Amino acid sequence: MSRFNPELLPASFVPFASSSAFTKKERTLIPEKEKSENVVYLHSIPSLFDELKITDGMTLSFHHHLRNGDYVFNMVMEEIKRRNLKNIHLAPSAIFPNNQGLSELIENSNVTNITTNYLNGPVAETIGQGKMQGLLIMDTHGGRARAIESGDLKIDVAILSTPAVDHLGNGNGIEGPSACGSLGYAISDLKYAKKVVLVTDYVIDSLKRVDFPNEYVDYVVKLDKIGDPKGIVSGTTKITKDPIGLKIARNTVKLLDELGFIKEGLSMQTGAGGTSLAVAQYVKEKMQEKQIKGSFASGGITGYIVDMLKEGLFEKLYDVQCFDLQAVKSIKTNPSHIPMSASVYANPFDPKVIVDKLDFVILGATEIDTNFNVNVTTDSKGLIIGGSGGHSDTAFGAKVTIITSSLIKSRLPIIKDKVTIITTPGEDVDILVTERGIAINPKRTDLLQKLTNSKLKIVPIEKLLETSHKITGEPNRIELKNKVIGLVRYRDGAIIDLLYQYK
Repeated sequence: MSRFNPELLPASFVPFASSSAFTKKERTLIPEKEKSENVVYLHSIPSLFDELKITDGMTLSFHHHLRNGDYVFNMVMEEIKRRNLKNIHLAPSAIFPNNQGLSELIENSNVTNITTNYLNGPVAETIGQGKMQGLLIMDTHGGRARAIESGDLKIDVAILSTPAVDHLGNGNGIEGPSACGSLGYAISDLKYAKKVVLVTDYVIDSLKRVDFPNEYVDYVVKLDKIGDPKGIVSGTTKITKDPIGLKIARNTVKLLDELGFIKEGLSMQTGAGGTSLAVAQYVKEKMQEKQIKGSFASGGITGYIVDMLKEGLFEKLYDVQCFDLQAVKSIKTNPSHIPMSASVYANPFDPKVIVDKLDFVILGATEIDTNFNVNVTTDSKGLIIGGSGGHSDTAFGAKVTIITSSLIKSRLPIIKDKVTIITTPGEDVDILVTERGIAINPKRTDLLQKLTNSKLKIVPIEKLLETSHKITGEPNRIELKNKVIGLVRYRDGAIIDLLYQYK
């Protein structure tokens, strides 16, 4: 994995604490915030700003568990705009298209720096055009937890949408009209932010479960509505019907079986995309055929994985984020469906980290190059369309990391000589499965040896690149401007690539 010389960074960049990798021995945690003795109840976002004296230059954090249905983030942005605060640093775990009002705040220098794991929509376009005064820092899910807990990312106020709160100031994500399930991405914010605010639309006498203990909570804001849980289902959460995607999924499961991963006690993670869900379905069928039971599935959980738990195909689910309402219902009622924090999920320095226990993970890509570096941060034109999320975390942790993709997307080859942006380094990626062949990273000689007599079409990745160019021709290289607009950080804090303004 490449490491950047700090001299390459823009003069305006002030690192939060670390701009290079550090080892477990060097890890130092800042103390958790002092425990709150009394929780103060408020009834509006303006009163919160008054009470906490939120002012220019502060760092505010949010979680994204309500995804495209969250109202709280937008309410806070409106208050920043109304007060004309300047130089605010935002640290949400993700930004979605419904947060488009943030674009105006960026252009007016109300918000000048953003640290996040994932973003798309109008805000991504605004930042990509170079309109933000400071920098975008792109972390992984585990990397964000690491940054907060190490003091790399210091949060003044964590403003956390919380579907249910009791009169003592405890909160959870499984009750109330805005229930969204697991609140895993907010646990580090809860424990380490200087001030913690739970924003809710549902206050009751007692909770079925406590996700946010009141000892970490300073304020509760009761509003009429904090979000629309239907917005959780943003993006593809249905099995693909595309014949190419289904072929890729079938071959992926055949490959996993030949490699010996469809076995008693298996552990896995798949995404919520159509092809990934098809892989999950074919894994399910193979497990039923072999009459085996897995140990766990993890990550963002969908109804398809919930069904596998119900049918006895897994002992447990470890859930950092519910991707649909079926998963929300399951985590509320099934004790084997277990919520986890982002730190337990993927922080490289957490002793219980789940990703390191995965047998295999199925991931996607917008681009992959002949060194197996993967880009899921931008499209081929350089426009920001996502981010690592748990991509790099799971790729590092799993015994085998498989990228599934059609060879051609939107008339462009997915394989490049060099990806536009490195989201996940090639040293963490093992296999690419396409409809025209399967490429194994040459460093995985153990996998190549196991597949010596395979009937699957195993070819060098360079051969797949050549095949794609015969179909599409060799695409022109995109040109980006020289202005650095952001940094891509690996899960341990190392800067692995730079984001440039696109033309």
